[in-house]
Amino acid sequence: MIELETLSATLDDKVALICFNRADKANALNQQMWQDLRAAFEWADGDSAVRAVVLAGSGKHFCSGIDLTMLLGLQQAIQDDCEGRKREKLRRVILDLQDCVSSLERCVKPVIAAIHGACLGGGLDIALAADFRFAAPDAVFGVREVDIGMVADVGSLQRLPGVVGQGIARELALTGRDVVATEALEIGLINRIFDNQDALLAGAQASAALIASKSPLAVRGTKQVLNYSRDHSVADSLEYVAGWNAAMLISEDIQKAGMAAMLKQQVTFRD
Repeated sequence: MIELETLSATLDDKVALICFNRADKANALNQQMWQDLRAAFEWADGDSAVRAVVLAGSGKHFCSGIDLTMLLGLQQAIQDDCEGRKREKLRRVILDLQDCVSSLERCVKPVIAAIHGACLGGGLDIALAADFRFAAPDAVFGVREVDIGMVADVGSLQRLPGVVGQGIARELALTGRDVVATEALEIGLINRIFDNQDALLAGAQASAALIASKSPLAVRGTKQVLNYSRDHSVADSLEYVAGWNAAMLISEDIQKAGMAAMLKQQVTFRD
């Protein structure tokens, strides 16, 4: 198992549970948490024993966004007598934070975000990089960057329109208003609402377990093809999946699945 300073990670029956673990700070994202997030998903991506991931938050909130102390320390971190070099350092910081968020998307294992309480700013950036999202009734979402005088720069403006459409995404990004769970369900930001936090986590883990019961090769391929298809034309995406299946289709998994279907038996796939 991986050991992290600001997140916890456990593995149970092929499902990894990764939790933000700064409950006393509403799981606000300090510098270490960004790095731990990437480390956690690089572990999940590389460990063949992991077949699906649930991302959740400890305490009362999923993630309340960037820790303001991190923003206050940024000026000192990028300080340079040369204005050009100072700006270059800031660009590197932003690109690194973007990469930390994109680690969820790069992870070939499906990621389910289980959201309760606040999911704001950077927390929403991260949730949008998951494959899909479940929520508790108290979940609140918001693109909050405009309220602190900045442009959201680590993923929401790029991913949110693909989830809820351009009009709603622009409204949320430009107003910074809160979206409660019921509205989030209506606009397609989340897939389901569960009765409470415990039911949410159980539901997310059950969905992850169902994914984990499928062919790992087929699941990983499906996620990669979906991601590619989102960013490319239909023609290019069909070409891509043809290449994928030509390379991977002749596998023991498809033979096992076919035989199990004929015999009406359960099938177990190796990692």
